[in-house]
Amino acid sequence: MTMLGAQPQGNRTQFRLWAPAAQRITLRLFRRDGDSQDSSMQRGEDGQHSLSLDAKPGDRYFYLVDDNPLQMPDPVSRLLPEGVHGPTEIVDPGVFQWTDHHWRGIPFRHYVIYELHIGTFTPGGTFDSAIAKLNYLSELGITAIELMPVAAFPGKRNWGYDGVSLYAVQESYGGPEGLKRFVDAAHRRGLAVVLDVVYNHLGNEGNYLAKFGPYFTAKHKTPWGKAINYDDACCRAVRDYVLDNALYWIGEYHIDGLRLDAVHTIKDDSPTHLLAELRDRVQQYAAETKREVTLVAETDENSPRYTRQRSESGYGLDGIWSDDFHHAAHALFTGEHEGYYQDFGKLADLVKAINEGFVFQGQTFRFWGKPRGEKPEGMALESHVICIQNHDQVGNRALGERLTTLVPMGIRKLLAAILLLAPETPLLWMGQEFDASNPFQFFTDYGDPRLQKAVSEGRRNEFKDFKSFGAAFPDPQDPATFERSKLNWDMTDDQRNMLAWYRRLLCLRRELYSPSKARSARTAAQLAGRLEIRIPENEPILIVAVGWSGTAVHPQAGWSEVLAFEEDGVCLAIATAPANYLRQLCD
Repeated sequence: MTMLGAQPQGNRTQFRLWAPAAQRITLRLFRRDGDSQDSSMQRGEDGQHSLSLDAKPGDRYFYLVDDNPLQMPDPVSRLLPEGVHGPTEIVDPGVFQWTDHHWRGIPFRHYVIYELHIGTFTPGGTFDSAIAKLNYLSELGITAIELMPVAAFPGKRNWGYDGVSLYAVQESYGGPEGLKRFVDAAHRRGLAVVLDVVYNHLGNEGNYLAKFGPYFTAKHKTPWGKAINYDDACCRAVRDYVLDNALYWIGEYHIDGLRLDAVHTIKDDSPTHLLAELRDRVQQYAAETKREVTLVAETDENSPRYTRQRSESGYGLDGIWSDDFHHAAHALFTGEHEGYYQDFGKLADLVKAINEGFVFQGQTFRFWGKPRGEKPEGMALESHVICIQNHDQVGNRALGERLTTLVPMGIRKLLAAILLLAPETPLLWMGQEFDASNPFQFFTDYGDPRLQKAVSEGRRNEFKDFKSFGAAFPDPQDPATFERSKLNWDMTDDQRNMLAWYRRLLCLRRELYSPSKARSARTAAQLAGRLEIRIPENEPILIVAVGWSGTAVHPQAGWSEVLAFEEDGVCLAIATAPANYLRQLCD
């Protein structure tokens, strides 16, 4: 893990900064007693500047580069209490008293993921207020919580993908100590914590990295402009800045895994791709500390190279966000066929997604105008993280509508059953388990007027292909957009009934894929007048049968019905093999 930044050492603090082009770095210190001083750092041959100073946790500081009067926070800040333009606060990482000494994590194959946004998950919008919901998540049947990014971003309201200080924990969420309290409390309840990290770009407002060194390169272009410098001059220090950040979260905050945002936009022509090097460093650390640490990538490429073993020229990650399942289900049951949904909509697409993970395996993807994907050869089904809702698929709609407002309850119950009983790794989006009806919309809190205007215009342009959504675009900068996105935990009777449905399905899943079962066994979803899913394919112990428009479905002779309903034109029956103990689970 990095030794850059401020490291308290007794009554003094060691400061280290990488700024290879700077001839002189001035550290401007503001002590808690009101005293301030400017000190020159010593420049080393490796581009690092260092200084040991009488400074303590709670003191704050800026850096000044050469003759530039601009005061800038440390690129390796643990806390920015006054926002991304304010000074870095010195934090002692050794103060927190962990209680999870016996926690070693859980294997990825046992993950049931619950994605949440700290700012909108609870009315309080902090790590501490989220702790109050951990018992609820554990009792629901969740095994892993996935936090949307918590690295410092402009203002108080943001999804987190505009982060500009990779090491700083967002102050409005509770800062470093708040995150540690949350992780420690989750581990006490047997819950793993996965953190969403963004290594493909940084936000605009408050991004001072280029003032210190060649963190970005014009060699590659990304949707956000210049790429992070992973393969150009001086890239070694930049790569280490990011790789050390991954170990920082896992080591200093006891995070159990990382969700790597939009890895297809990480541009790296190095002999060893950044993702492969990241995997190697993380798994070496995991082996040394005897911990289970997972790495999951978000990508729309449908490529098995991300999970292929390192010995087979892959990146060796544990899983990928596999979009095809969501798109197939959404297009089929909502009837939406605009944008990327234009390539989906047949029941056969959903069957293929269940059986193979990828629907597109090299066919032309009309939305792209070119082929998409490869055959998922060598990929275990569990390496596909699937969902029927997530922050992108809800929040990137023009109005942020959830499935609750798009399809009837019978369809929602059916989709929940398929999601939670399929052998892929399921991900739930916060609130879907009780049919939350409030939207999750795109919100920002920029201070720069140019960005305020750009985000509004850019948001509208993003939906030019989704004409059916109309013209009513919520203003991302309006605090009301953020407030509308907060979960309402006052459940109606119908919502409590849906919550009970999810709990029963998760109970069934826990036994269906218990350690004694062959988790990676294939399913056999098929169409024969009805949709039937046999789990596993050979010698199934569970069958999910679905009929439409009043077509009755019944277990085959000798099988025991576990769960069933007939609602909104859907008939569903879940049955177990004769004398199978799963029969008693949901009574």
